[in-house]
Amino acid sequence: MKESRPILFVLTGPTAVGKTELSLQMAEFLRCPIISADSRQMFADIPIGTAAPTAEELARVPHHFVGNLALTDYYSAARFEEEALAICQKHFETHNALVVSGGSMMYVDALCRGIDILPTISEEVRTHLYARLETEGLPALLRELEERDPEYMARVDTQNAKRVVHALEIIYESGQKVSELLTGKPKERPFDVIKIGLQRPREELFERINVRVSQMVEQGFLEEAKRVLPFRELNALNTVGYKEIFRYFDGEWPLDMALDRMRKNTRVFAKKQMTWLNKDTSVCWFDANKPAEVMRLVQEKYWLNGQMYS
Repeated sequence: MKESRPILFVLTGPTAVGKTELSLQMAEFLRCPIISADSRQMFADIPIGTAAPTAEELARVPHHFVGNLALTDYYSAARFEEEALAICQKHFETHNALVVSGGSMMYVDALCRGIDILPTISEEVRTHLYARLETEGLPALLRELEERDPEYMARVDTQNAKRVVHALEIIYESGQKVSELLTGKPKERPFDVIKIGLQRPREELFERINVRVSQMVEQGFLEEAKRVLPFRELNALNTVGYKEIFRYFDGEWPLDMALDRMRKNTRVFAKKQMTWLNKDTSVCWFDANKPAEVMRLVQEKYWLNGQMYS
């Protein structure tokens, strides 16, 4: 008879689909904390713009990786993998189920499948390449990447300067091609993973995004963005919402235009999330308007596993 293993319930889906409330319900039933897999909700200074769980929601269920970083802190999916696995290991010593919730797909993959070990980038290499990006431009770096690693060049987003620079950083530090280091082979995990994806009709999801942007403004998003404006060059703020509103502060766009662009770019981001998720055949998809069906699955898997908290 197969020995039962702890279960990691992973709730994912595009931004604004409705993960937060359902993840709380799941965690309350399982009597466990939530591991947040949202790379931006980690930053303590920007809870409104990242739609982080509220104080009331955090009081309902303890969360890991929410508001735990300063804007100046460096963080990566590799570090998340290490730290989240440590939390899982400790939790599973006494409990048999845990909830992960979030839409940062690299973080979800890092925990569930593992990511390839890449070299730590020195400040010297990073500074050199970003200086070249500034002086020579992205086309020059793309030409170098094409020469050094044509296989990776064929699949990298050539419009994403950060990805291109990072690829060259890896090549400079390791002396190897990125395509050789990224094997994509999943790592063994000491728990079972059940991925639950939430989806809504496109128009419904887009309307929820529009409403969320309006709610953020009402909650003080403009004031929050103004407070962090001096840190605008940091990676933590290189994200939808802040980029658009900073252009309003710069006088480039009127407020209405900045908010419209914010809504539009959030919709684009949601579509990218769905594109990534649709490639994952292990996701069990559910209508976000029918949370009871998700809870039924969680309960069935939990009881079938023969696990019960004392």
